[in-house]
This record gives sequence, C-alpha cells and structure tokens, in this order.
Amino acid sequence: MGFLDKAKDLADKHDEQVDQGLEKAGDQVDQRTGDKYSDQIDKGVDQAQARTGAGDTQQ
Repeated sequence: MGFLDKAKDLADKHDEQVDQGLEKAGDQVDQRTGDKYSDQIDKGVDQAQARTGAGDTQQ
C-alpha cells in the first residue's frame, strides 16, 4: 500500500476530524483575508469535505 492509499484510508476512517480541520482552515483563511473571499472559500471547503471519507459531516 502506497503513501496516497494510506492517506486516503486514514481520511476515510477519520472523516469527521478531517471535515472539522478543513472547516477550521477555511475559517482561518477567511479571517486573514478579511472575509473578502468567503463565498469562494466556503465552496472550496464544501467540495474538499465531500471528497473525504463518506462526505461532508458538517452541517
């Protein structure tokens, strides 16, 4: 099993934590850009969350 396979497996097993981390990262970027790109950042976070584990666990 290669590195990427291990990373995907880990993300699948810990989907909720990955989604929370993505949400926090998006919030930090929003804060640092003065919420100037908030809509684009939210879209990116949502798309990333949908591609990890079973999908977006954040509501």
